[in-house]
Amino acid sequence: MSWSFETDPETEADLAWIRQFIEGKAIPLEALNLPVAEFDRVAAPLIKEVRARGLWAAHLGPEHGGSGRGQLHLALMNEIVGRSRVGPLLFGTAPPDSGNLELLALHATPAQRERYFQPLLDGAVRSAVAMTEPEAGADPTLLTTRLDRCDGGWVLNGHKWFATNASLADFMLVMAVSDPAAAPRDRATVVIVDRDQPGVDVRRDIPSMEDPEPRPAQIENHCEVVFTNVRLPDGAVLGEPGRGFAMMQERLGPARVHHCMRWIGQAQRALDMLCERATYRYSHGSTLADKQTVQNWIADSAAEIAAARLLTLQAAWRIDQAGSRGARAEIALIKFYGATVLHDVIDRAIQAHGSLGYSSDLPLEAMYRRARAARIYDGPDEVHRQSAARLILRGYAPPPGGVPTEHLPSRRRAAESLFADWLEGRT
Repeated sequence: MSWSFETDPETEADLAWIRQFIEGKAIPLEALNLPVAEFDRVAAPLIKEVRARGLWAAHLGPEHGGSGRGQLHLALMNEIVGRSRVGPLLFGTAPPDSGNLELLALHATPAQRERYFQPLLDGAVRSAVAMTEPEAGADPTLLTTRLDRCDGGWVLNGHKWFATNASLADFMLVMAVSDPAAAPRDRATVVIVDRDQPGVDVRRDIPSMEDPEPRPAQIENHCEVVFTNVRLPDGAVLGEPGRGFAMMQERLGPARVHHCMRWIGQAQRALDMLCERATYRYSHGSTLADKQTVQNWIADSAAEIAAARLLTLQAAWRIDQAGSRGARAEIALIKFYGATVLHDVIDRAIQAHGSLGYSSDLPLEAMYRRARAARIYDGPDEVHRQSAARLILRGYAPPPGGVPTEHLPSRRRAAESLFADWLEGRT
């Protein structure tokens, strides 16, 4: 199947506007590192500009104000938006709100749309997603958080962590086991839980490499949450009971493409800094641009970014053609490859900047810390490698008799049979 990454004039105009907006406004805002209340105040007029351009929450369908132009358009957009840490917040594409909006758009009842979806789309509230547990990370079939039937609804009990933005959120989507006797992928249900509901205990913001000393004012936190006898009505269930695993896969597929394009934007920003440094830094008789090692860093980084970009655009195109399920192999490939490229390019840029790159005077050290998380969240690289390999292997079968397909004597015999008439001089 042939593929094309051509874009229409409208998309090209949007991308040019986004590029100017990110470089001229988002990156300067990022440097202020504002607490959440101040950030919201300063960001409000910028978000108004994005909305006026029709680019807010562009990943949603046109019935919700999104672009409706497909994953390829979104991938190109997210590469530029991802150059700045605050870019996704200004465009309504920041996780976990972006993925939660998609799930709510697909599965929410009219009442849930009114209470949760519309305020989230309007930017009036924040959301979180609680899936990972201390003993269940990469394998969601190991979840132990329980959602049990009770009179008039459900009761939720369990322990979650790395629930992004739970301490800032107004509500969260929680994945819990509702039928432990069912098949592993049919056990879980997603419920909507208000953060101020009795029994919801957001215990702490978890210190991490990304934020060693997390502060309540940070615009993104990873939290530990405990649910104790949280009573929920039937109306809290999102979608159908038992469909939690499939729904989260719906959420994660396109989101991984968006993650990868944002990583490419970050990697390209690091490469830009590396190249700029090479032009002026003088050491041992010449600029860094004249050093073969630095030249190798630049060439390798450019090639890796180009490869990651093409892989990701192909995955986005494939989703547009066949849906997330039909693009599983492509999505798995970009997840682990893109994360590695992000880390390696930033690492080279830091090395070229020496002590300056290691300091907080440049954004590279923070970019480097966040890049390490890319190999873990949305599933660790090892899981995606395994998934990609299994999907690729489905296209192969053992050769007849166990003889390798490329076995030369066997190929020669087959060729002699195929071309027997010509070999004997007969027509």
